[in-house]
Amino acid sequence: MSKSTLRGAFTGRILELAKQDKDIFTLATDSRGSVTLGDFAKELPGQFVECGIAEQDAVGIAAGLANAGLKPFVCGPACFFSMRSAEQVKVDVAYSHMNVKIIGVSGGVSYGALGSTHHSTQDIALMRAIPDLEVYLPSDAVQMKALTDYLASSAKPAFVRVGRGAVEDIYPEGTAFTPGKAVKLRSGSDAAIIACGETVCQATAAAELLSQKGISVSVYDMFTIKPMDVDAVLEAAKTGFVLTAEEHSVYGGLGGAVSEILSQKAPTRMRILGLKDEKLYTGTSAEVFAHYGLDAQGIARSLLEGLKA
Repeated sequence: MSKSTLRGAFTGRILELAKQDKDIFTLATDSRGSVTLGDFAKELPGQFVECGIAEQDAVGIAAGLANAGLKPFVCGPACFFSMRSAEQVKVDVAYSHMNVKIIGVSGGVSYGALGSTHHSTQDIALMRAIPDLEVYLPSDAVQMKALTDYLASSAKPAFVRVGRGAVEDIYPEGTAFTPGKAVKLRSGSDAAIIACGETVCQATAAAELLSQKGISVSVYDMFTIKPMDVDAVLEAAKTGFVLTAEEHSVYGGLGGAVSEILSQKAPTRMRILGLKDEKLYTGTSAEVFAHYGLDAQGIARSLLEGLKA
C-alpha cells in the first residue's frame, strides 16, 4: 500500500486552486518548510505572506485578509496555533465570523524527538469548544485533498490538524466525502471503533486482527470532529460497545465528544483510548503509538479488554 503526507497533499492542492482563484492566500510562520509551502511561495509570491515566528500575528493578519474578502489559509505547527494563538482564533476568527482556515501541521506527537513542547495533544478539546469553528482531522492524502477543495469553497472558519510523516492511503483517488459525515470503513456486530486522523489506519488493522479471533467490529473514520456525525455515533452504539481511538489527550477530544453524545442519547459501554494525562513519552510516532497502545495491536487489545470488563 502506498504512503503519502497530508501536508504535501494540502499544499499541492491549494497551489492548484490558488492559481485559479487569486483570492486564495497562504500564510506561514517561518514554517514554509515544515508545511511544504515552498513551491507556493515561489510560484505565487503575491498570494503568500511570511509572518515569521509570530503565530498570534499570523492569525490576526489572516482575519484582516478575510475581512477584506480574501480566503486566507494560515499554516504552521498545530501545537502553536492551538495554544499560543488560541485567543486570536477565538476572537479574531470564530467570534468575528472570519473566513480563515487554520492548517495545523505536525499535530499529535508527530514532531517526535522535539518532545512535549511540540506535542499537540489538547487541540481538539480546545478548538471544538469554540463556537462557529469547524474542526477536521483527515486520515489520508485523498481525504486531505478533497477537504482542501471544500475549505476553499466554504466561507466558514475551520481548524484542520494533520501529522508530519507519510501515512498509508486508505481511500481510492476521487473518493467523495461530506464534511460532518463519518465514513464507515467496516461493518461489524460485536463492537465499534471510532477513530480520527492517523489512528484510522490503525483501527482498520485492529479490526482485521480481531476478525481473526472471530470478533466482528465496525470502524468509523470520524474525520469531522465538529460538527460531529451524531447518527454515526448512535449507529456504532447499536453494537453494544464503542471504543474511540485518537492521537490526543484522553480528556476532551474525540472520546469526550462521543461520550457526550452517548451519555445523553444512548448510554452505551465504551472505552476512550488516547494519550495519558502525563508528560508524554518521547519518540517517533510509531514508538509513541506502540507505547500508549494506539497501534493496531494495542487497539485490538484494548477492545478485547473492554468487551470482557
